[in-house]
Amino acid sequence: MSLWKKQATPEQLNQFAQNTLVDHLQIEITEIAEKSITATMPVEDFTRQPMGFLHGGASAVLAETLGSIAAHLAAEEGTISFGVELNANHLRSVKDGVVTAVAEPLRIGSSLQVWDIKISDERKELVCVSRLTVAVKPPR
Repeated sequence: MSLWKKQATPEQLNQFAQNTLVDHLQIEITEIAEKSITATMPVEDFTRQPMGFLHGGASAVLAETLGSIAAHLAAEEGTISFGVELNANHLRSVKDGVVTAVAEPLRIGSSLQVWDIKISDERKELVCVSRLTVAVKPPR
């Protein structure tokens, strides 16, 4: 049974992100599975730090983007959701290629959600693990 309360396709979500930081970093939603959501991001000049490695901030943007989208899709219709805390542990450096993030729920409550986001390189080795806490509220 799917945990998503709102329906969207990867194409719709990618279109919605046009002209945002998500678009600038070329983050692309690639899959919405029954209990997870997946996205990719290239490791290129615009996502690297001055030493030539994937910037930890870019990994954090990828994690928060994916967790926030997942939280939105898992929340009741008519609610708004926003990240309140992000923790990111950077485990391995990456110089090029594409990283892939997968977000899975740790807890989905009516007012608070917690998401586990794992970012891996092309060899399937963990690059970053993150936990995102998201508040879910009625619209103002």
